[in-house]
Amino acid sequence: MKPIPASTDVDINLQPGHAIRRLHQISVGIFLQEVGDLGVTPVQYAALQRVHNQPGLDQRTLARGIALDTSTTGGVVDRLEVRGWMERRTSAEDRRARQLFLTAEGEATLTATLPAMLRTQDQILAPLAPEQRKTFMRLLSLLVEENNTLSRAPSQPAKP
Repeated sequence: MKPIPASTDVDINLQPGHAIRRLHQISVGIFLQEVGDLGVTPVQYAALQRVHNQPGLDQRTLARGIALDTSTTGGVVDRLEVRGWMERRTSAEDRRARQLFLTAEGEATLTATLPAMLRTQDQILAPLAPEQRKTFMRLLSLLVEENNTLSRAPSQPAKP
């Protein structure tokens, strides 16, 4: 651990947390611009994609899969349900459990959003050369994986 400087004069632009927050702001801005009138947020896209990839998962598993707390995830699912993109169904195995599925309109929205999401990723990484992109993503993944347990909502990878 680095010693705490005697002076409080710190350049926030040299701090990784600040740079990560700024990059997040930039990525959300690009995503919303690219998605346009579809009106899908990055978190909604993540939920749609995860449920598409794992139809029938429960809300708690979705929350862990997209690294959100369960109450925030509940609000996301509520909004997706209101829009007619996702539905909760009672589990045949456990009547108390609710499984999540995309509706036909949800599948269509996901399909329509995919090109915008891919353009967003390309635009975020555009300043980097191809080899730098690989290095950046490798290092970013390492930081996320190694610090995952420090999150208020740690993620859990999808089961194959």
